Amino acid sequence: MRRYLGMAVLCGAVISAATVAGAVVLARVVAGVITDPDTRTLGHWSTELVVLAALWMARALAQRVQAGLSQQAATRLIGDLSAQVLRAVTALPPHRLPGVRDEAAVVLTRGLDGLRPYFTGYLPAVILAAILTPATVVVIAATDLQSAAVVAIALPLIPLFMVLIGKLTADRSAAALAAMTTLQSRLLDLVAGIPTLRALGRAAGPAHRIAELSAAHRRSAMQTLRIAFLSAAVLELIATLGVALVAVSVGLRLVFGEMSLVAGLTALLLAPEVFWPLRRVGVQFHAAQDGKAAADAALHLLESEPATTRGTAHPAERGIAIRLEDLSVAGRDGNAPDALTADIVPGQVSVLTGPNGAGKSTAVAAILGLTPPSSGRILIDGRDLGEIDLSQWWRRIAWLPQRPVLLPGTVRSNLELFGPLEDIDGACRASGFDAVLGTLAGGLDEVIGRGGTGLSLGQRQRLGLARALGSGAPVLLLDEPTAHLDEAAEGHALEAISARARAGATVLVIGHRAPVLGIGDTVVTLGAAHAVG
Repeated sequence: MRRYLGMAVLCGAVISAATVAGAVVLARVVAGVITDPDTRTLGHWSTELVVLAALWMARALAQRVQAGLSQQAATRLIGDLSAQVLRAVTALPPHRLPGVRDEAAVVLTRGLDGLRPYFTGYLPAVILAAILTPATVVVIAATDLQSAAVVAIALPLIPLFMVLIGKLTADRSAAALAAMTTLQSRLLDLVAGIPTLRALGRAAGPAHRIAELSAAHRRSAMQTLRIAFLSAAVLELIATLGVALVAVSVGLRLVFGEMSLVAGLTALLLAPEVFWPLRRVGVQFHAAQDGKAAADAALHLLESEPATTRGTAHPAERGIAIRLEDLSVAGRDGNAPDALTADIVPGQVSVLTGPNGAGKSTAVAAILGLTPPSSGRILIDGRDLGEIDLSQWWRRIAWLPQRPVLLPGTVRSNLELFGPLEDIDGACRASGFDAVLGTLAGGLDEVIGRGGTGLSLGQRQRLGLARALGSGAPVLLLDEPTAHLDEAAEGHALEAISARARAGATVLVIGHRAPVLGIGDTVVTLGAAHAVG
């Protein structure tokens, strides 16, 4: 932003200089034409008119450059701030993410766009007010001290009312953003839960609450607009009275011959320029408040990013051993897992089991580096996970969560979401997804929707498993990989998982069913604090 601010100040200086010089030249020309009949020819004033035209063109060009720069600065800053917020939010541990998801969605989709009026309107107006207003007061004082005194008395009233009204506007903008966040959160929850609500016959239930939230948001926005209109009227009234007082004073003194026409016209032409930048600041201030409120929310989200140190060590390419030493992660109901110790070695299938809420998925999240341990440590080939470069660690892992991540697009693009597969047909055969492909008209080019819409739960599970098995990653972390599969498909998938372990991969599987436990070379039961070989 330093480059933009420097250019904006330079443009403001050019605009101010052109405005003041143009007023002085115009006053001299008009006064000369009125007082001296011999000078009422175009040729006599040709030089002054050329200078005046040049000054006006310079002002227009400087305003155009300033507007273009402000648009570029706003676009770059909004994009950079959005990227920072995304990185900060996605770096949060999974248990903290739901608490900021709705706020982040509002800030990223709508809130930060409100910063554009701040950079394109408010900031240039502030810069111009800081340069043009003092310059015009100085020139008026040099021309006519009495007019400068009138301006000096009326001028402080504008900032005073701006501060008084602006404080109330800032609170209203924050309230409007909070109402928008609540409304969007409710709408997102409603959309996500429509299938369940329809199944229960309650689809129309939340409509009343949504209407109430919408009305609250509308009232908050209208209150902000009323304050904006009121403040604009107050600023215009003060500015008009200030210019009128200067005009009355100049007119009376011209009648009694107490000042020259050039000085009087110069004071009259410059008086509106004293108030104009401040009026623009007042008007643009209200337009920029929503963006400033969103920026405050964005900075709050950035501050929520955990302050973690990033390791630099690279894990081994193959044969990676993982050891959990007294691993505990604090949850709402205590530690889960609690003092978990286990060895996950290459060439074997390690199965993590236990009751719901025991911390199985949380343990996997800790191994991934997504959730920091409350106590204990995770060793990768004898080296603490905190010393490992997470980006390199993730490249060694194929992770299948309980619900595979599927994006709108073709089946092929979802299989290769994290990179091309060496043998895509072999991966599909290993997971049993080849049978699913036979039922799809487009095969690998079949288009599916968000979350795998168009495929059944079991088919989505096989697709995710095919992606994991075909990745060639030396570490496989599989969370309920055979959920939603029938007995035959489950047996086929478990055999493929065992084959990957026999080939030297480090495999950790979360499961409860007997067939899953049956393939485990080591079974670690959470809540029992023991491992069965």
